Amino acid sequence: MQTTKPETAQQRPTGARMALLMLLYFIKIGAFTFGSGWSILAQMEQEFVDKRRWLTKQELLELVAVGKSLPGIMITNITMFGYQMAGVLGGVLAVLGIALPAVVVLSLVTLAYDTIKSNYWVWAALQGVQCAVVPIIGGAAISLGKEALKDKASVFICLAALAVCHFTSISNIVLILAGVVAALVWMEGKEHA
Repeated sequence: MQTTKPETAQQRPTGARMALLMLLYFIKIGAFTFGSGWSILAQMEQEFVDKRRWLTKQELLELVAVGKSLPGIMITNITMFGYQMAGVLGGVLAVLGIALPAVVVLSLVTLAYDTIKSNYWVWAALQGVQCAVVPIIGGAAISLGKEALKDKASVFICLAALAVCHFTSISNIVLILAGVVAALVWMEGKEHA
C-alpha cells in the first residue's frame, strides 16, 4: 500500500486550477457535513491543515475568529479561505462549493417530503448521523482548543466567559464586546510591559 506525502505550500496549484480545487474540496466538505459549522471546521482542519498543509491550526483559528466576528453565516465567511488561496474566483467558488450540496439535498427533500417525513429508515439514518456528529465536533473543539488555549490568561478568559454565559443573563453580544475590549487592553499591557 502506497502512502501519499502531504502537499507543501510550494507544491500547491495556483490561479484558476486552485480556484477549481477550492470548488471541489468545498463541495466534498459540504456534502459530508452534518450538525453544524463546527463539523465543517473539523473537515477543514483535516483537509487543509493535516493533509495538505495549506494552513496551520493557528491560521484556521484566525479564520474562525474573523468568520464569527462578521455578520452572516460563520462557515460561509470562513470559506472565503478560497480567496486567500486563489483570489476572488477562489473565494466565490469555495462559497458556492460549500452551499451547493445543501441546496441540492434540501431541494430533493422538499420534493419528496411527504414520502419521507414518516419513513422509519430515514428517521433511523438521521439518528445515526446525530450520533456520529458529536465526536467529530468534539474532536475539532479539542484540537483547535489546544491551539487557542496556550497560556493561563487564555484559559482564564475562556472559563470566565463560559461561567458568565452559563450562570447569568448577560447578552452574548455584550460578552463578545467585553472580550474584544479585554483582549485589546491585555495586548496593550503586554506591549508596554
